[in-house]
Amino acid sequence: MNPIRRMLVDQSPVGEPERRGDERSEAPRSEGSPTGERAVAPVPPDPEVPARHVRRRFTTAYKLEILRKADACQRPGELGALLRREGLYSSHLVTWRRQRAHGLTPKPRGRKKTAVDPRVKKLEQENRRLTLRLDKAEAIIAFQKNSRARRGRPTCWTRNSQPATVVRPGGSGRQLIGVLTNP
Repeated sequence: MNPIRRMLVDQSPVGEPERRGDERSEAPRSEGSPTGERAVAPVPPDPEVPARHVRRRFTTAYKLEILRKADACQRPGELGALLRREGLYSSHLVTWRRQRAHGLTPKPRGRKKTAVDPRVKKLEQENRRLTLRLDKAEAIIAFQKNSRARRGRPTCWTRNSQPATVVRPGGSGRQLIGVLTNP
């Protein structure tokens, strides 16, 4: 039955028996206009837009279950029956078997990471190299400081703190610290 005829049948008056298919009958004489024509209201079109088909998404567990069942099929026709029952195609099995061989790992989503600018990479390497050199130089200086202090020798950074008195003829007798006593 076409959709237009179905709508006309659905809009039939209450007292009138329903018509099926291509059945014909006379219009009721007790109702309607004297000419026998029925006043049919125009049917507004359906405002609902059919939804776009959404692709099915299969979970990893479902894929593995179907592959297990497909591998268990021994007799001819069993595999086809399984595919028909589940609404699948043989190409699904081929793809899923490949995925299973590769561990069923999904592809990483989103954009691929962009390569770092070569200039930035070079500057970061140089920064690391110079930082290591600085750390080594500081370690050497600290070691030299500690080794001289252990031997009892004064370093160039320390002064002998014993005051020396110098008396100059006609002078005031000022005290000089560390000038005369450093070796």
